Amino acid sequence: MKFIYNILNQLFQNLFPLLKFISPKMKLFVEGRKDTFKLLSQIDFSTHQWLWFHCASLGEYEQAVPLIEELKKENYRILVSFFSPSGYEQKKNSALIDYAIYLPIDTVKNAQYLVKKVQPKKAFFIKYEFWENYFTALNQLKIPLYMVSSTFRENQIFFKWYGSFSKSTLKRVSHFFVQNENSKQVLQANGFSNCSISGDTRYDRVNAQLQMDNTLSFITEFKKNRLCVVLGSTWPDCETVFIHTINNSPKNTCFIIAPHEINAERIASLTTKITAKTSVLSKGIDPNANVLIIDAIGYLTRVYSYADIAYVGGAVGTTGLHNILEPAVFGIPILVGPNTKKFPEATALQKYGGLVVVNSPEIFKQAINSLILDSNYRTQVGVSSKKFVQNQIGATKIILNYIKNEKNIRAFG
Repeated sequence: MKFIYNILNQLFQNLFPLLKFISPKMKLFVEGRKDTFKLLSQIDFSTHQWLWFHCASLGEYEQAVPLIEELKKENYRILVSFFSPSGYEQKKNSALIDYAIYLPIDTVKNAQYLVKKVQPKKAFFIKYEFWENYFTALNQLKIPLYMVSSTFRENQIFFKWYGSFSKSTLKRVSHFFVQNENSKQVLQANGFSNCSISGDTRYDRVNAQLQMDNTLSFITEFKKNRLCVVLGSTWPDCETVFIHTINNSPKNTCFIIAPHEINAERIASLTTKITAKTSVLSKGIDPNANVLIIDAIGYLTRVYSYADIAYVGGAVGTTGLHNILEPAVFGIPILVGPNTKKFPEATALQKYGGLVVVNSPEIFKQAINSLILDSNYRTQVGVSSKKFVQNQIGATKIILNYIKNEKNIRAFG
């Protein structure tokens, strides 16, 4: 099976340049990788101790940040690799890290070159990133490999009768830091004792936002003294749920929409559906508008600090629920679509009383009206959101305490 895996990856690498014609995002995916090995060849990794963090995208990078911040204090240099453009393009110049690269395709040659060149003291792969050849190359040099904030389910391919190759990849991990008891039980039931419950480092990350300056003057100008509903990381299928309510918004209520994908066509499509008076950030703020569309990146977390109610996109269709913890930490009610099964934090927050599932325009309207008209109910749901986040912080400390104790590292074989 590994032979087939390597043949397919090599074939993929050979055909890789053709992907850039599919879309602008895929062009970044291809073009960004052209300079990876050139950049690596120019860095002298021998002068410092390096840590390697690999993140699929921006969300996983945010999970890694609390660990990176703490480990930087110990004079490590940090290399971060990304699989997707959405992570790399936003964080490639971050002052927190020393170098960012696109992860080369998982061929034997690529993996051996990167690992031997960097020779990191430790490697951290965030959440769901499992790459056979990179894991093998790390094992060959006896470099500890940690999975951070992972979750596992019984129905994943690793644990199926036909998933022996995928399961063998897991065997190369030094230790799994999982989010919950169920993940630990699934691993242990399949022969993995090198696992412990740390929780999710995202809670530490969003909690730190409370100590930051979240002021945005243009949001202050727009919101004024109105109740504010922020709709974050929205997709077109989300719009079918909330557009009617926006177009018939209650008095003294404003809406801020931050679409997940920002391009001229997407913004134009959204504005044509809205009949309420609307401003688009790049065109200037109209303080008399009822709706503000954020057509720029990097603002959403701070925008949530102005919200009285938040809707988080991705769970109406199959694109995947976006980060509900970013608004929850500010102590506000959270609304999401119905497809939350693969997102345990959403299920847990709903049980905790801080999240409301809306699956139709009618349910969305009812939920919004209930929260707007009943301030006591709105406060109660918001308090539940904040308490939920506060009760989950601490994963970073657990992970650091473990990895600093070198005797815990599993023998390689």
